[in-house]
Amino acid sequence: MPKVKRDKNSIHFSNMTGKLKGLRAISTNTITNPFCIKMSSTKKENIICGKCYSVDMLETYRKNMQDCLQHNSELLSNSIIDDVHLPFIIDAYIRIDAHGELINNTHLINIYNLAIKNPHTTFAIWSKRKDIVNSVNKTRQTPSNVILIFSNAVIDKVMYEPPKHFHKVFNNVTDTHKEKEQNCTGQICIECMACYKLDSGVDVIIEAEKKNGRTIKTKVKDSNSRRDKLDAIDKQWDAILSAPI
Repeated sequence: MPKVKRDKNSIHFSNMTGKLKGLRAISTNTITNPFCIKMSSTKKENIICGKCYSVDMLETYRKNMQDCLQHNSELLSNSIIDDVHLPFIIDAYIRIDAHGELINNTHLINIYNLAIKNPHTTFAIWSKRKDIVNSVNKTRQTPSNVILIFSNAVIDKVMYEPPKHFHKVFNNVTDTHKEKEQNCTGQICIECMACYKLDSGVDVIIEAEKKNGRTIKTKVKDSNSRRDKLDAIDKQWDAILSAPI
């Protein structure tokens, strides 16, 4: 199949699946991100990056995504995008880097500028790059519609306070660790939205670690009703995407 010709100035949006179904994301290429390459090659068993679901997916059954994600990596990190090329977004919520990680200051500044242009949209950014966030925030404030979620790399070492400039902290644990405190394991994002709302009352998120992009421990209660909801969402998205502009 021939590659899709892309506008070099156009940001690629991904329609998410699994627990993120119903959301769109602006993601980048984990495989070529120097930080991700270093972190995913760790020999430490307690570092979540060594079990990276994104690397597994992009090297196997999602390999065809690498082209569009690499496009975003280069577009977002090479230079500041002119305002005229930043898109107008109809979504209420956008996930940043469902795949990938912040690459450099330019990457984050472009996301901030995108948020400023779309004040009606909430942008949720998961990142381990405290250095980039701290550097950018020395000269500018985080837009009010951006939520910064620190992604704690250490398994079973739950952080209860987010670092400076971050609003929330996301923790990975083994299946039975802090079991009663796990508030993300098996959840479907659009039914929860704790990460996507500053006033959700949940600033510490704890999830059992994933294998092959799926949480090891999943809730089976109401699975049929959840599947029905996801099928309905798929139909809604199909209708939106097929509607004439």
